[in-house]
Order: sequence, then C-alpha cells, then structure tokens
Amino acid sequence: MSDIKESVDMSGFQHKKTIMASYGTTYFVNELIQGVLILLLFFFYEVEIGLSAWWTGLGLLIYALWDAFNDPLLGYLCDRPFRFTKKLGRRFPWIIVGFIPMLISFVLIFSPPDVDASTQPLVIFGWLVFTLCLFDTCETFFTTNYVGLFPDKFRGREERIKAQTISVYIGIIGVVFANLLPMFIIGFGNIGSYVSMAWICVIISLICFALMIPGVRDDKKTVENYLVKYEEQEKENFFKVLKETFKNKSFIAYLLFYMLYLTLTTMVQASFVYWVNFIIFGTSNDVLYVMVLMLIGVMIGIPLWVLYNKKSGDNRKTMLYAGVLFASVTFSFSFLTNLSTLLIVVVIWGMALGGFWSMHTPTFSDVIDEAISTTGRRREGFYSGWRRFFGNLAKANQALLFALVHELTAFSASVADQSPSADIGILLLFGIIPAVLMGVGAVIFWRFYGLTPEKTKANREHIKELNL
Repeated sequence: MSDIKESVDMSGFQHKKTIMASYGTTYFVNELIQGVLILLLFFFYEVEIGLSAWWTGLGLLIYALWDAFNDPLLGYLCDRPFRFTKKLGRRFPWIIVGFIPMLISFVLIFSPPDVDASTQPLVIFGWLVFTLCLFDTCETFFTTNYVGLFPDKFRGREERIKAQTISVYIGIIGVVFANLLPMFIIGFGNIGSYVSMAWICVIISLICFALMIPGVRDDKKTVENYLVKYEEQEKENFFKVLKETFKNKSFIAYLLFYMLYLTLTTMVQASFVYWVNFIIFGTSNDVLYVMVLMLIGVMIGIPLWVLYNKKSGDNRKTMLYAGVLFASVTFSFSFLTNLSTLLIVVVIWGMALGGFWSMHTPTFSDVIDEAISTTGRRREGFYSGWRRFFGNLAKANQALLFALVHELTAFSASVADQSPSADIGILLLFGIIPAVLMGVGAVIFWRFYGLTPEKTKANREHIKELNL
C-alpha cells in the first residue's frame, strides 16, 4: 500500500442493510457466549462444582486484572498495520484469529478437572483462572476488532442508528439462545449437561461464522485511507496514547456509565437463577418464563426508544433517560417474591434495557469521533480495548459483590440449609445493590458527558475535513 499517494474521500459512503445484518451477527455470537457466562458461571462454580464464593470471586478478580493488561494492549496492537492486515484488512484478520480459540476456551471453562472442590479447591481455582484468562485473550481479538470496526465502517449518524438497531435485534436472538437454550439442556446437579450445553453453543456460533464474514470485512477504501494517514504520522508509544486518551472526560463518563450498566445486567441475570432456585423454589422452566417476558419487553422498547432518538437527535439524552428508568425498575426487584409479579415487572425492565442497549454503541461512536477530531488519529482498537476492560470489570464487580454478600449472609449451596439472611442477600443482589450502582453511573454521565448533538455534528464534519 506504500504506493498510495492520496487519501480517499469517505463522505457519503453508505452500506446495504444486508451488510449491516451480517455485521450484526457478531452481536448474536457475543450475546450467546457472554450471556451464558453471565447467567451460569458463578452458579456453576459455586453451587454445581462446590468452589467457595470467595475462591470463585477471587478467580474472577484475577481475570479482571489480566483483562486490565490484556485489552488495552491488544487494542493498541491491532490499531497498527502489519503486512497481513495491509493485505487482508485492518480488523478482519484479527477477528478471524480470535474466533475459533475463543470457542474452544469457552468449552474448557465448563470442563473443570473431576476433583472434589472442597478438598482440592486450588485445582479448581487454577482451572477457573487459566481458562478465563485464555478465553479473555482470544475473545479480545474478536470483540475489540468488531467493536472498533463499527465507527470506522458506519460513519453517518443515521447509518449508525440503523446499523445498531439491526444489530440489536439480531443480538436479541443471541440473548434468547443464551438464556433459554441452557434451560433446555442443563440439569441442576448434572455437570456433564453443562459441557453439552457449551458444545451446542459452539456449533451454533460456527454456523454464524459464515454469515458474519461479509459484514466484518474492512471496506477497502477505509483501509487505504488509514494506511495513507498512518504512514504520514509519527509513530506513538503506548503510554503517550494512554495519557492522551484519559484526558477525554466524555470518554471516562461513558466508560463508567457503561461499566455500571453491565454491572447491573450481570448481577440481575446471574440472580435470576438464584432467585428461582432459592426464593420461589422453582425450576429451570421458571427461568425460561422470566427470560421470555424480559425479551418481549426489549422488542417492544427498542422501536420506541429509536423513535424518540430520531425526534430528539440526542444520543446522550436517550441513553441517560433509558439508564434512569432501567435503574428504577431494577430497584423494585428486591421486593418481589412471587413469579407472577416478576413476570409483569420484567417486561418494563426489558423495555428500559432495549433503550440503553440500542444507544450505547452509537454513543460510543460519538466519543470516538471526538477523539479522532481532536487528535487527528484513528484509534478505534485502543478505545474498544478500554471499553472491553470496563465491561469485564463489571463481571468482576458482580463476582466480588456476590462473594461478599453470600459470605456475610451465610449463603448455602443447599436449598434445605438456606437461612433467612441468605434470602435477603439474594434479594439485595437482585435489585437494590445493582440499581444504586447504576444510579451513580447515571449521575456521572449526566455531569461529565459533554457531547451535545451540536458537538457530535461538528466532530463528524471535522473528520470529513481531515479526510479520516
């Protein structure tokens, strides 16, 4: 590509809906794999394998610390051109590199050694840490690059909203599979059923692989344009980029709000299994009912929030309002102790989730636009790496809070030995605690996120002028 002398004008470039749908298949795979981990990982190791809450929480904390090093560094690495990325595309090769190993490591997470966790906890703990860190490394190549591809591939505000809406609807199907499929396969107390469930998820993901290829291929023009600009610019070291990145207040506000949103969703989704099992003494079928009603709410909510966003033209305001509603409904979960009432409330919860879900990626793209406009450089991989880190930090938050509350309330893996204090702990983790955290995130976002519609429009115009 060294023979390219001029930048390529990317203004006005539009993609077909089929390409958007192909790109959206990545959301399906991500929601399927991550959704299963959110729903079952802590429950699997604590209740099914018998590893203590503290060991399980510590394992997930180490995973988060590894993630802190792994995600930004790999994001920075993937932003740089290599011989094979010059030829095959800036993001596409990395997505391919990470995909199959990610699926293999996902199966390994649910395949711990056949030892007694009560007498040999370090063996199970070591397996948990090793497989999670292996999974995170492989998944980083996949996720960081398909997320980083979005603002580079879809550049106009309307195109981003359209592409994200299509992706979210496809992602909903992934959520359906993540929350319903395990309930048809696993049996409480049957470890082998979890392995079977993991393999079925892998087979489904491999089928999706062919569908996503057209959508995750880099546009030739954008790659050529990037290479021209990259060769013109001075090479930067990691720490200089890091320092410059964290001067962006809007980026920090977005990351914190996004992290606390994911903390809420991971805590609530993981709590569904505990709530059904220990509060209403239900079965896996009851989890199915909750998930179905939640997803119906999401389907209802998305077009309403998208319509509001089109009228207001303000990604910031839409995301904030959805987040406040999301936290408010979650707060009420701590006071629900029967299935019928939860099934009604969870529809509203799903509607709020649909709003936040449909807006957080376009809002993230606004943040990246500001960074490009300010610095004159495209660093989507680096920014996406930090978003992944904060997203995985949410899982560590969930694990540590579960471990702390379970220990303080004398939680027992046996339903027959469960104490009233443990039930209170389950209800707190189901509603009040995640709602308060999300509320804090909303306040931070409201106070420090400064990208108004006027500023985002100006940033996009400046990027056109810079021909980036």
